[in-house]
Amino acid sequence: MKAAQPTTEGSVERGGATISYDVYGEAGPTILLLPTWEIVHQRAWKMQLPYLARHFRVISYDAVGTGHSSRPLDAARYSFGNRVADTIAVLDATDTNAAVVVGFSMGGETAVNLAALHPDRVLGIISIGGSHPWRVPIPGRTPAVAFDPESNPSPKGWAKFDPEYWLRDWQDFIEFFMAEVASDPHSTKAIDDLVEWGLDQQPDVLCWTINDEYEQDIDDLRTRVESLDVPALFIHGTDDHITSFESSQVIQQMIPGAELLAIECAGHAPQVRYPVRVNHAIRDFANRALGTNSLEQTWWVAPGREKRVLYLSSPIGLGHARRDLAIAQELRALHPNAQIEWLAQDPVTRVLDVAGEILHPASAALANESSHIEHESRDHDLAVFQALRNMDEILIHNFMVFDEVTAAGEYDLIIADEAWDVDHYLFENPNLKRGALAWMTDFVGFLPMPSRGAREARVTADYNLEMIEHVDRYHRMRDAAIFVGAADDIVTDTFGPGLPGIRDWTEEHFDFSGYISGFDPAALGEKAELRARLGYREDERVCIAAVGGSGVGAPLLRRIIAAAPAARRAIPGLRMIVVTGPRIDPASLPQAPGVEYRAYVPNLHHHLTACDLAIVQGGLTTTMELTAAKVPFIYVPLQQHFEQRFHVRARLDRYRAGRFMEYDDLHPEALAAAMAEEIDREINYRDVETDGAARAAAMLARLL
Repeated sequence: MKAAQPTTEGSVERGGATISYDVYGEAGPTILLLPTWEIVHQRAWKMQLPYLARHFRVISYDAVGTGHSSRPLDAARYSFGNRVADTIAVLDATDTNAAVVVGFSMGGETAVNLAALHPDRVLGIISIGGSHPWRVPIPGRTPAVAFDPESNPSPKGWAKFDPEYWLRDWQDFIEFFMAEVASDPHSTKAIDDLVEWGLDQQPDVLCWTINDEYEQDIDDLRTRVESLDVPALFIHGTDDHITSFESSQVIQQMIPGAELLAIECAGHAPQVRYPVRVNHAIRDFANRALGTNSLEQTWWVAPGREKRVLYLSSPIGLGHARRDLAIAQELRALHPNAQIEWLAQDPVTRVLDVAGEILHPASAALANESSHIEHESRDHDLAVFQALRNMDEILIHNFMVFDEVTAAGEYDLIIADEAWDVDHYLFENPNLKRGALAWMTDFVGFLPMPSRGAREARVTADYNLEMIEHVDRYHRMRDAAIFVGAADDIVTDTFGPGLPGIRDWTEEHFDFSGYISGFDPAALGEKAELRARLGYREDERVCIAAVGGSGVGAPLLRRIIAAAPAARRAIPGLRMIVVTGPRIDPASLPQAPGVEYRAYVPNLHHHLTACDLAIVQGGLTTTMELTAAKVPFIYVPLQQHFEQRFHVRARLDRYRAGRFMEYDDLHPEALAAAMAEEIDREINYRDVETDGAARAAAMLARLL
């Protein structure tokens, strides 16, 4: 799911080809993101485009032969002269007189050519890992044994960079080349993306693009480059395997006043691996080149008190909001002068609104993570680790919003409850830490799903290793690390082969608050009184089916509804209530006789405490609320959801709570039989602590 959508989509015809472009924003100073080599399309800018589009008018387009642009079967169409002419056509089609042009790799070469040949259309040049006719070769790129179908049919390394080999084994070349492009440690997601995009392309198009012939005389081009009078910035990783870092040093010296930003030890695509730094560099350069100040609109700041707190609560489910409100209440008791502002998304914002909390207006600029999770789910199946990986452009976009908020807000304390973007990118950019940082989570460690094979096992281990390295390198980044639970709630697995045990490592690096349910069931009074207040009769057996704050639970609700007739036969006096949550329309579900449908219920935990049986997903919050209330329940974890299937299940087993069922086993008669057994089961759950919020608040209060 994309973090931003274009304002305008269009195309322009030129030279026998159709060029597809997107425009973000209606008017104003413009940044043009150029396509790179025709091996990938404009999605290569996904980590920059949403952020830049919040500050500038931005144009991006697919090069001829890629993406939504057409694919002429004419080798001559894929030349630098045509690339430059296509760029001019896009500028004309979008009514853009001039722009700051940004190019990556071959796009950097296009940017330099464009400025040299059409200086009136260019207000500034940014080249990232860019090539040019005077580039410095990389030692070792010439293979010892070249590809030959007869003598060397299975080439190694750079011998694969051969058009004849591309036609023979395109996938093998793409996998090799993209690993060289994203050569930085912990770049598995970048490599996966680049390989996927590269396999969308056709090798014959790439064969046609391999030529260093210019329509423009090279000596004349050099004279034009050396006389350029536009700002220029060259961004280059010092460990670039594709275009040498020295190449940018050479061309920087050719252009009067040009700047060079060296990113130490980075590979060919620093805008992917180190997007925060590159995004800031593009923004700052564009402001200088355009004479603008894209940050002049300071975010609104609520009237200050003695201490200011920014609270981030994960929107993936409503459980975080419940526990975070409980912590906030306890924190205010310890620090009455502390003002808490929330940077949050739907559905968390609905809970905060009901509670009368202060929502920071920048919340409206966040890309919605819950919508992305719903987009990734299929029929009660959510490969949540992959969904988190695929959320990378949303996470970088949201971090950039967070960065601006903290730059303007002068917060004393930032509380990040599973705000994955903040935790990751602050470790990557420690200079951007402003104020004390408290990290909270109820699980530690990505675990591979066996069904997804060895590849996922390697990738989860790599993600875990990166996190471990972050904490080892900048151990003071987290001023507090709070695990919501006890040490015994942690799984006994390791982070991966050769890596530490998860429980041992977590005990060393976290404090433990105990579980935080956000409420004490005893405070709701006797169950009979609570049932009466909520409108439930003594002679009815109330079963509530609920699936939390996201929209991924609709398939489960449909199976529960299908089992309602059999359940009513098996359980006399059964009253079935389906709670859809804020993101599922009750009308979208089958309307079965005898089933009641309710949308968002603000105090759902009251109803769960009062009911006789609940059927829920495998989310931690709801299952632990039921555990605390000593209510029988059936939980059905999402398929391929490692947290629900491993972390949550291990915790529930420790509390001796709930009945685990597989989604595929929820046939109407089987589910009805399980309901009949569970509704009369004798409860012997372990007691759930009720002071977790107070303990967490005490840990946070020390930071104020």
